[in-house]
Amino acid sequence: MLCASSIVSQAVIADSTHLHLGVMPLFRAGRRKAVDSLDALKAELEQFGSDNDSKHSERPKRMLNITRDTGEFLSVLVRATAARHILEIGTSNGYSTLWLAEAACANGGNVTTVEASKYKASLASETFSRSGLSETITLIHDDAGAVLSLVADTSTDLLFLDSERSEYPAWWNQIRRVLRPGGLLIVDNAISHREEMAPFAALIESEKGYTLSLVPVGKGELLAVKAEDSA
Repeated sequence: MLCASSIVSQAVIADSTHLHLGVMPLFRAGRRKAVDSLDALKAELEQFGSDNDSKHSERPKRMLNITRDTGEFLSVLVRATAARHILEIGTSNGYSTLWLAEAACANGGNVTTVEASKYKASLASETFSRSGLSETITLIHDDAGAVLSLVADTSTDLLFLDSERSEYPAWWNQIRRVLRPGGLLIVDNAISHREEMAPFAALIESEKGYTLSLVPVGKGELLAVKAEDSA
């Protein structure tokens, strides 16, 4: 199935490459044979994430993947909202992206996912090359704030936020700018890290034109829908 083009244009990505130093700001998945089953790949990543995170206490080395029920929830939300232009902040090894991309492609859409860690972006690139969904996914290795500044106004149907929680308030003006009227923001760890999330949740609650819901799925998902008549 042919899916829609990335919400970050190739020209903009090229500009980002020049503006932000680093190795391979844009990762393209290689042409490898897809695994026999996407479910098998998901299960493999779940096991890898669990084994890896039990061995490491340092946050940069942990995968910190979403739970399977959160993945299923994301898939339902993408399909229910008919989201086609999806932005994910915080790729890790690409587990959550697979759930988003599988649903997005069914809608004729795409996912742009942003990861600041070179190590995790490399793992995600390998994941996508095995998934059969590489044509649906654009993976950018860069700072999320820098990438958000390059995304067009009201171009994003659904934004999944699972990254550095302390940065969320600084990103809010960009997030609300890129989210289209009627668009959906989903934020992970809203219950598991309630205190860290509190400043960002309060910021959204103080904003007119957003309807919020805290859903007890996985580590807790904060949902915020932007009003259709928002400027």
